Amino acid sequence: MDTENFITGDKLERYVELCQRKKEIEDELEVLKQSFNEYCDQAFGRNEKGEVALQAFKLQRQIRKIEKYDCDKTVKRLEELNQPHLIQKSPNEKKIKSALDLEILDEKDLADCKTTNYTKAIYVKQV
Repeated sequence: MDTENFITGDKLERYVELCQRKKEIEDELEVLKQSFNEYCDQAFGRNEKGEVALQAFKLQRQIRKIEKYDCDKTVKRLEELNQPHLIQKSPNEKKIKSALDLEILDEKDLADCKTTNYTKAIYVKQV
């Protein structure tokens, strides 16, 4: 086994230090972003893109607009408007879980329909 992969007290200590510095840096960046956005709101208008050049730097504000329909309200309205072809059906995971628990469905019936994703997380705290 490669000795670089061993966990040591020094590595854990360094990890905790870096996490603390990362948090401080992220907090400061958030404050700066907020002040830049406030400036851009006043200079260009709320939710408007803009650009500022100062010394050797250029600040650009881009605006991404994401619109989503409220699922329940939209389905209800489309039903009222007699537009069922605009409604997309999706599996109800709670009901599927209940049907599996009550043995109305068997796990193997839906085995090829299920996807599983794994996310890894590491937490180190100073004790």
